[in-house]
Order: sequence, then structure tokens, then C-alpha cells
Amino acid sequence: MNEGIVVVVRGIIAFFSLLVFTRLLGKQQVSQLTLFEYINGITIGSMASTLTTDLSSAAWPHWVGLVVWALLVFLVQLSSIKFPQLSHYINGKPQVLIANGKILETTMKEIRYSLYDLLEQLRTNDIFDIGQVEFAILETNGKLTVQKKSQYQPVTPKDMNISTDYQGLSTEIIYNGIILEHNLQKLNLDKIWLNSQLKSRGIKSPTEVYLAMLNTSGELFIDLYKDRLYTHLKV
Repeated sequence: MNEGIVVVVRGIIAFFSLLVFTRLLGKQQVSQLTLFEYINGITIGSMASTLTTDLSSAAWPHWVGLVVWALLVFLVQLSSIKFPQLSHYINGKPQVLIANGKILETTMKEIRYSLYDLLEQLRTNDIFDIGQVEFAILETNGKLTVQKKSQYQPVTPKDMNISTDYQGLSTEIIYNGIILEHNLQKLNLDKIWLNSQLKSRGIKSPTEVYLAMLNTSGELFIDLYKDRLYTHLKV
């Protein structure tokens, strides 16, 4: 068989295998991955790549290895949910690096975390004065969670006894130029209403709209392919 065809067939097998396995293993942002999950992702991806392009060996052993590895990761995930101690062993535990405004140097030495790393992570949390920090916890995904001292925390409407209106989730009405009719129906609206809203803003067709969303206050957000300023206009 032609090598090109073999690569295509094996690539299709690897692609759909990865699709199934990633759905099985769940979804997480890359920034939320623990070191264990990150390494597993690289390894499984490498196996899929080898399955596709390594024509010097049969595809079957590579595919079996891919299945076994994905299955083991899945079993570890299930076991970690049932046995938290296993999760702590595999992924580690969150580490408190700053407590009551004091840097815990001993903990930082134990996990080999430098002061430069700490200061960098604080800056990514918009903190440039370490004196503002009450607690800082290094999560298992490598991110730093920070609690500021009370005097440096932003004032909220609750602090000032100010009542606020309910804010729910906005609903997509047009996505990539396509009207989402089922969402219109959920809002008890129709195309006639939508077209009138578009015409009032000088928009001739929904195909001109990249995204349109309606919030719970009745404000319609519209973003066009050709940018104009139509945002948060009251219906």
C-alpha cells in the first residue's frame, strides 16, 4: 500500500483515538494542568504522533500502548477522587508561601521555590508591594493564589450597603453571522424583533454580525465583522 495512504489512515485512527481519550479524561485549561497531567498529555500526544508517522513498525502495538496509557490515566483520576491521599501523592498539596504577611522561607526551600519566582507570581496577580499580602498559596497547577490584607482589598457594594441589580448570564443570539433561533425562542423573541434591532443600528443583515448577545437587563451587545461602535445599547 502507498505510504501516503498508510499515513492518512493511521493519522485518522490516532486523531479519533485522541478525541475519544481526551473526552474520556475530561477538559481542563492548560494553565490548570498539574505537572502529572501535563506530562501525561505530552506522552499520549507523542504516542499518537508515533502511531501516525512511524511506518517501520505495525500500527497495532502503538495503538494498544496509547489505549493502555490513557486507561491508566483514567483509572488514576478515578482513584484520586475516591482516595484524596493518592491525589496528594501524585499532584502534591497546595503550599502556603506567605502566612499572616510573613514569607515562609523553610517551605520555599523544601519545594525549591525561589524568591524571584514568588515576586514574579505576585506581579502577575497585580501585586507590586509584598507588604499588601496576607496569604499566598502555591496551588498544585503552579499558580499562586493571593489574599490581600483587608485594608488593601477593593471596596464592594456590600461594604457600602449599596443594593445591586441581579446580573445573570448573557445569551448568544447571533454567532459568526448565524442566528441562533433556539436561543431566541428561549427568550420569547423572534427574527422580526431581531431584524428590527439590527436595522435600528444600520445593520442590513445578520451576516454582518460576528457576535450578538442579550443580557438580563435587556441590553443588546453587537460586534460586527467590520467594526463599528454598537455596544450595550438599551433595547
